[in-house]
Amino acid sequence: MNNLFNESILVCVYYGPNGERLLKRGCKIANRLQAPLYVLTIDPKPFDELDADKVHYIEKWKEFAQAHPTAQFIMKDNEQRPVSKVIAEVAREHQVTQIILGQTAHSRWEQITKGSIINSLVRDIPFVDLHIVSVARYIRDEEGLYEKGVRAYLFQDGEQYQLSFNHDKDTLYEGIFFKEADTDFDNGIFRFMKDAETLQVLVRDGVVTELMNVDMHTTVSLNDIES
Repeated sequence: MNNLFNESILVCVYYGPNGERLLKRGCKIANRLQAPLYVLTIDPKPFDELDADKVHYIEKWKEFAQAHPTAQFIMKDNEQRPVSKVIAEVAREHQVTQIILGQTAHSRWEQITKGSIINSLVRDIPFVDLHIVSVARYIRDEEGLYEKGVRAYLFQDGEQYQLSFNHDKDTLYEGIFFKEADTDFDNGIFRFMKDAETLQVLVRDGVVTELMNVDMHTTVSLNDIES
């Protein structure tokens, strides 16, 4: 494939379900511009110290790159430098012209005032276009199990977390709540960002008992249990 526009696309992915959305965006842009596509992930730990969930995501990203002739997967493990510095280095090495990043669901104004990866990249590689993709406000739900996602918040209540639809000073996490269809209770999935990782946690009657990533297609409704 000829690169008609002298473009080169870099997608920066991290563990969690939002990575697939970033990859699709990058693939779409690369195909339109007939440009090479690079997929980058960065981890401060050595690869052999990563847990099974992280290795699973890495294998999926490798499979994606192998399935696209112009794509290349890049893993930067055991990396102690700031993430923005590593991204900028890879961008220069591969003459990247466009970078796709995931944006957290936390306050964007707070990130701007305190500094962020995005601000660092603008300073380090000012002539590269940045595409900021927000945390997905929708889910793949062919069976119609969930209603449309709405903005919601978690605040800590002892060892548990309470779901709220109002932001206040006690808000700990901001994200999207996908309520199970055909229920009057606040049961469903809450998707948010924690330590730069996208998590989906189980909500039962407005309560999250643990911040453990779950697959929304394998969760069991309370209605199913009670019936």
